[in-house]
Amino acid sequence: MKSGLVAALCVAAAAPALAGPPYITDDPVPTDTGHWEIYSFTDGEGLHSNVDADAGLDLNYGPVKDVQLTATLPLSFSRESGRGWRGGTGDVELAAKYRFFDDEKSGVSLAVFPRAFLPTSTLERHERTRLLLPVWAGKDFPGGTSIFGGGGYEINPGPGNRNFWQAGLAITHDMSKTVSVGGEVAWQQRDSDDGTPETDAGLGTIIKLSEHYALLFSGGPTWADRRTGYHFYGSLGLFF
Repeated sequence: MKSGLVAALCVAAAAPALAGPPYITDDPVPTDTGHWEIYSFTDGEGLHSNVDADAGLDLNYGPVKDVQLTATLPLSFSRESGRGWRGGTGDVELAAKYRFFDDEKSGVSLAVFPRAFLPTSTLERHERTRLLLPVWAGKDFPGGTSIFGGGGYEINPGPGNRNFWQAGLAITHDMSKTVSVGGEVAWQQRDSDDGTPETDAGLGTIIKLSEHYALLFSGGPTWADRRTGYHFYGSLGLFF
């Protein structure tokens, strides 16, 4: 496990491990059939000058109705006081979302989104594949407001690691045809024997530049081990 203050403040996997960009919390809506969503992202968490961050590509494709395939390919960066910056590969993530309930009349939908974190990081040195097994729910309201959330159980094998629960809730509102804003709260149990529970709160926005491009941002405080840190996310989204 990582040493230093950042260890107590970093989630078990690089965001968007629980991500419905730009939020930590995911939603049940899959990518449209035959369409791609590609996010060139940077995200991370930290405390003061100590930072753990990732940069890479989040690839999403809708092969058939109500199904989304996802692959996240990150590079990882870490800075700790007295050690400077380190860099390397991150843990590759593979996932498949299946929306098993979709009632357009009520605006309610439900989905499962199992995700595998492969031990490909040269910084974290995870020895085994981790699995996240979540359920996500959402409801759309007239006027452009949506609420979504849920959570699941992560299987986190390895010496000193612990399996844990995590959950999140978000609400968003379309301010116009091109701008959406939202807020969220996310929580997880400790993921190691010497870890602590973590709570994140944040605000986010999506700015549509055109039919095919958008800017996505979010960030806010992180509370863990009686300390307050921060988390952030930014990306350029391409849709086609």
